[in-house]
Amino acid sequence: MLLLRGLGHRSPTASGILLVLVALFCCWAVDASFFLGDLGALSSVVALGANLICNKVPGLTPRQRTICRSRPDAIAAVGQGASLASSECLFQFRKHRWNCSFPPGTEPIFGPVQLAGTKEAAFMYAIRAAGVAFAITQSCSSGNLTSCGCDKLRHQAGGGRRPSQQDFNWGGCSVDVRYGLKFSRVFIDAREVDEDSRSLMNLHNNRAGRKALKDLMARDCKCHGVSGSCTLRTCWRTLPSFRSIGASLMRRYNRARQVMPIKGRRARTPIFLKLKKARRPNKKPRRADLVYLRHSPNYCENDPLTGSLGTRGRQCNRTSTGTDGCGMLCCGRGYNTHQFMRTWKCNCKFHWCCKVTCQNCSERSQIFTCK
Repeated sequence: MLLLRGLGHRSPTASGILLVLVALFCCWAVDASFFLGDLGALSSVVALGANLICNKVPGLTPRQRTICRSRPDAIAAVGQGASLASSECLFQFRKHRWNCSFPPGTEPIFGPVQLAGTKEAAFMYAIRAAGVAFAITQSCSSGNLTSCGCDKLRHQAGGGRRPSQQDFNWGGCSVDVRYGLKFSRVFIDAREVDEDSRSLMNLHNNRAGRKALKDLMARDCKCHGVSGSCTLRTCWRTLPSFRSIGASLMRRYNRARQVMPIKGRRARTPIFLKLKKARRPNKKPRRADLVYLRHSPNYCENDPLTGSLGTRGRQCNRTSTGTDGCGMLCCGRGYNTHQFMRTWKCNCKFHWCCKVTCQNCSERSQIFTCK
């Protein structure tokens, strides 16, 4: 039986099961395809128990199902983190040929990403690992998980610094990001059991996603003193916005490094990844880098083998020279112009008492879609 060391162990409870369902509904909100069978009455679902619910969640490995059964409350946060990651991926790639959409039935909420070892797959693994760590940390500080809470170590002198260097006191509730990062590592990395180049790539990108969260942790402070003199400050650690994490990973995506597997000299590391184009032999990528094994396809046409839905019918910007421009997005096939009349209420005025009158405004608009 798998023991989640250092993360606590709780028996499944009705409240934990309900939280799992909440997480599943969150995933459905981003068009994820979860199947829980016939829900029926809510009371009957709760009676099924954590074991049956965890068996119904698709994409989990046996190891992850063991964690699910032992920590259903945490798995609810995992579902929320996966949903958050999917939404952020859609936002970051909304203007690209590959817009983080997948063929029906292949959405990678918990299962493997159905993409080759490309830059896009690297981003997906990184944002999902960051999303799970973010949601677990947030649930800890909100009191939704029984095995974690505020970061007590932050209340020690200077959070590890010498008192002479401290110009503030730790107080409030610093989020326990260490717990979130550790749970994400245990749960997300549990999928990578094969000792091959793709698993090494996935593990590296998982770690890069968690590092992006760790590097963007912020510090909020409150001043204390007479007339706002701020003679003493109380500070605590807070989570960044997930949008900033997505933006950071997008920058790393744009400068992702191609790697190749080579045989290691030690028995513990039969293979490891090195930069494909490096001046020094056996140079490894940095921990913050996103890495990929092969170049991306053009994503112009529908190809289930590469996870591409194509760009036909996508709306484009005729005046843009970027990735959302009709020339780039439509892959040279041209575009269709659709004209329509847009109407709305305008010039509204309030009359005493109590009436509002508005005029009807309209304008002719155009949208452009790829052929």
